[in-house]
Amino acid sequence: MKASHILILDPDAVRRDELVITFRSGGHLPVPCSDPADAARALAVPGLELAVLALDSPGLDQTLLRQAVAPTSPALPEPLDDVERRHIARTLAYTNGNKRRAAHLLGIARSTLLAKVRKYGLGGGDGVGE
Repeated sequence: MKASHILILDPDAVRRDELVITFRSGGHLPVPCSDPADAARALAVPGLELAVLALDSPGLDQTLLRQAVAPTSPALPEPLDDVERRHIARTLAYTNGNKRRAAHLLGIARSTLLAKVRKYGLGGGDGVGE
């Protein structure tokens, strides 16, 4: 099973924290948000695979939800290319596309970053921020 990024939007910190723990134990990568503005920013980051949970939905069975996301067997490790692609995408989003600054933050040469941007199809090639 591949780890999924799961957006958790809930103003209730206790419920949000409980779900973060539950999803992590299932091998997932939760993205906790306390308000819709945080959630909108999280959704804007390229390269994320997100499922949106409405925690106040009537009839939501928390026990079944926990069983579904926390299987008894450990999750398979995520391929390194997937992790690297997502990390580069997040860093580029953080730097607003500035590849020179992103390369510096990642601790790699700008030319290496440009090669990885091409490899993973992370856009650009326009020279902006290089």
